[in-house]
Amino acid sequence: MKGNNGGIKADLLITGASQLVTLAGPPGPRRGRSMQDIGVIENGALAALGEKIVAVGTSAEVKERVILEDGSQVVDAGGRVVMPGFVDPHTHPVYAGSREHELALKLAGRSYLEILKSGGGILSTVRATRAASREDLAEQTARRLDLLLEHGVTTAEAKSGYGLSLEHEIRSLEVLRELNRRHPVDLIPTFMGAHAVPPEYRDNPGRYVDLVIGEMIPAVASDGLAEYCDVFCEEGVFDTEQSEKILCAGLALGLKPRIHADELADTGGAALAARLGAVTADHLLFASDQGIEALAEAGVMAVLLPCTSFNLASGRYARARKMLEANLAVAISTDCNPGSSPTQSMQLAITLACLYLRMTPEEAITAATLNGAWAVGMGNLAGSLEPGKLADVLIIDAPNYLHLPYHFGVNLIHSVFKRGTLVYSRSRVRRNSKEAWR
Repeated sequence: MKGNNGGIKADLLITGASQLVTLAGPPGPRRGRSMQDIGVIENGALAALGEKIVAVGTSAEVKERVILEDGSQVVDAGGRVVMPGFVDPHTHPVYAGSREHELALKLAGRSYLEILKSGGGILSTVRATRAASREDLAEQTARRLDLLLEHGVTTAEAKSGYGLSLEHEIRSLEVLRELNRRHPVDLIPTFMGAHAVPPEYRDNPGRYVDLVIGEMIPAVASDGLAEYCDVFCEEGVFDTEQSEKILCAGLALGLKPRIHADELADTGGAALAARLGAVTADHLLFASDQGIEALAEAGVMAVLLPCTSFNLASGRYARARKMLEANLAVAISTDCNPGSSPTQSMQLAITLACLYLRMTPEEAITAATLNGAWAVGMGNLAGSLEPGKLADVLIIDAPNYLHLPYHFGVNLIHSVFKRGTLVYSRSRVRRNSKEAWR
């Protein structure tokens, strides 16, 4: 919006960025080599009015162009990096309890599927989630969203999948809808009733698939509780035929398909995602060359989860370089969940993407912001710092963006702005205060 003298009205001005990482460019996800283009402006600045960005450029340019409204907030980034909020395209935040006791089982050599088959893993979380009250479930989930926000995530896809009954899957999605209304992080809901076969259907998994298709999906769709339908397509969970039935049932009722594919073995999940035109295929540790090529031809985005590979300690990571050579669009995620990836740090995901997926820092940053936004249908609003997009902005306590993958194991987030409002700011450490404790 322009003022009477031609200037641009603003009520938020962030100046003094050592680097403003904009990710600006043509609309759509970045593929292949274009993922290197992150749009760095030295000594950058950004202005916003209400929820939207109105100007980006050098500090001198933006200061000259904007007219600040009364009561405007002016922030000096102090030579820090300013960049878009992280968009996490694959999370499982709505559950009760935790599974720290399973670490000893993993260290003793028990595999993920072995723990699941013995009633642990996902099924352990299902028991805790079903037993929790709605209020407790909402509070535990809100605390996880707080941590995502403090680590720079401003938008996240969020799955159900720890209820595994009509009642508890609906309750989980209702909790997500409630939290989306009152928590700063924008949540994009995904129905994942096909996360595992619950104990009561262990001897007849086909009946559970029928329940997902015949009752759960229609109930979710009729109440508008989810935008996507996901399925754990894996040996010992849901095979490709069952997965296709579930995803097609969701698609018929307006739930766009996503798929957990080829995480533990090459079971044809990538090929299925390509055949169905899924929005994303996630994990892909064992995706074949043919599966990767099929995804590229179908325009399916690959969502890679290096924190999960790191935590499972199998030594196997998705072949990101092969995917980029195939001109795939790649996003990365925390896979925040209670078992295989109990973390809320997209910064860790960026570091691991560089070290083990062999992505460049620029590719990893693109994967954690702009491509993440397109992976959740928010690419026209989030993932880059451009006029007209949401003012979802991070100030990173680092002199340049290379510190994101380099300085690992700590939270480099200094401040988070969501839709133009400061929602998190790290307080200063008190120095020279030992006298006060004597």
